[in-house]
Amino acid sequence: MTSTARTPADLLRSALSADPARPLVTFYDDATGERVELSVATFGNWVAKTANLIQDELGAQPGDRAALLLPAHWQTAVWVLACFSTGVVVVPGGDPGRADLVVSGPDTLEEARACSGDRVALALRPLGGRFPQPPEGFLDYAVEVPSQGDRFVPYAPVDADAPALELPGGEELTGAEVTGRARASAAALGLTAGARLLSGRPYDDWDGLAAGLLAPLAAGASVVLCRNLDRLPPADLDKRRESERVTHTA
Repeated sequence: MTSTARTPADLLRSALSADPARPLVTFYDDATGERVELSVATFGNWVAKTANLIQDELGAQPGDRAALLLPAHWQTAVWVLACFSTGVVVVPGGDPGRADLVVSGPDTLEEARACSGDRVALALRPLGGRFPQPPEGFLDYAVEVPSQGDRFVPYAPVDADAPALELPGGEELTGAEVTGRARASAAALGLTAGARLLSGRPYDDWDGLAAGLLAPLAAGASVVLCRNLDRLPPADLDKRRESERVTHTA
């Protein structure tokens, strides 16, 4: 299904062409009780809106660096793919002072203020809710994204051989390398089309990004992404695996 895809955005386009109605990301927050399920089509719509925000409202250019100070969350997954779609380099947990753009959750706002470029804040509330009081110096993602277009076309095609992801320690991967590694991780995890992978890993390294999004996307599989999984009793975790038809665990 995805053999010709060269970039992560190509992987998403392939998934949309193959079966837009199938689940892609099912998110749980075991601190709040939140559960959100996004089909490929719904996820793609959020990515398109966010990519339009990045390109048109923030004016980010291909090669700009986005420090993502965010936990494993369905909105983080959206931001990762939206950055890839615009040619903006994803830097999970990156230094805001060295970034052109910072995207912060509610717990890292002070750290994020070191960014001299655009700052976007995510409340990470259930149902994508807004901040009760918008943080000063930040755009509230939940306020800005709904009005963005549902279709995204980059001003220039994203170069598969340009930098796309900077990992902790400074390793830099191109879009083609991200896509190749995603396929390799899918194979290592044993994922095939229709598989359901449960991941409780953070998004702060390759293994977390792969398990929590990229490997399932490359394989035509889906992810059950769990935040604060340590708060869930083992018996309830077993029930979740059963109810969500989980086939693999990371």
